[in-house]
Amino acid sequence: MNFLLARSANLFPVWLLIFCGLELVESGIFTWFSGQWIVGALMLIMLGMGLTLEPADFRAVAKMPGAVLAGFIGQYTIMPIAGWTTAKMLGLPSDFAVGLILVACAPGGTASNVVTYIARANVALSVVMTSCATLAAVVVTPWLTQLLAGAYLPVDGWGMFLTTLQVVLGPVALGVFLNRRLPRVAASFVNWGPLVSVVLICMICASIVGQGREAILQHIGVLALAVGMLHGFGFFLGWLAAWALGFKPPEARAISIEVGMQNSGLAAVLAKAHFAANPLTAVPAALSSVAHSLIGSCLAAYWRARGVRN
Repeated sequence: MNFLLARSANLFPVWLLIFCGLELVESGIFTWFSGQWIVGALMLIMLGMGLTLEPADFRAVAKMPGAVLAGFIGQYTIMPIAGWTTAKMLGLPSDFAVGLILVACAPGGTASNVVTYIARANVALSVVMTSCATLAAVVVTPWLTQLLAGAYLPVDGWGMFLTTLQVVLGPVALGVFLNRRLPRVAASFVNWGPLVSVVLICMICASIVGQGREAILQHIGVLALAVGMLHGFGFFLGWLAAWALGFKPPEARAISIEVGMQNSGLAAVLAKAHFAANPLTAVPAALSSVAHSLIGSCLAAYWRARGVRN
């Protein structure tokens, strides 16, 4: 059973394409999944992430500070700059530009841990980097979004901070606490957690795709190019920076994946909550989830086929 659950979760890009494709073909299937449903879903995903963590995971930072720091800095410099640059280069409309920048300023997504495993990279490093970036997102994501997207639309940095605190820090902290105090309960949830997270992310993205269906179909070319460029820059520059710093292949791959893959679910929730008057800001988040999952999966398959030399 656990093997089937794991294999089903590893097919994340396939499920995402199916969910979003159904919504594009037949609008209305998942659009009911909006508002507080999306917020609650992301909180459940973050709780699941917390249930996989222990205090020892955070102490592991001390054992690999250079790699963690490199991934953290890459996450919050390479991606935000790439998002802002891409929006400028393509001359994106304000709503799409803000949405793309918001995705770029989000922390790494939990799917990066799965992709890192497939790529035969350093999974422990990936988990620690995701945890650190997620906790820092409470402050860093609102600040960077306000700094880079403020020229397009008014950004409520303080409100975004409070929302991130609610949907990220609280559930993750609760998950760590439950894992510590009720390990059996946490272990039973962990088996189902990845697949539950995959389904919830797919529903979030499909709902956003359905709500912005007309705009997506009208601008599908430039939107696909924008998210493709954003994540392409992230994967490549993340790997290049790690290689230049002298990290071995397992660590370099983990850093590349962590930088290139974002928590698009969090970006979608923040867009929905703080740009309600501009609903199209959430569209890049939905397409981003598809893009980084497909690019990351293909890259992981390539690296896995090559093996690990060191």
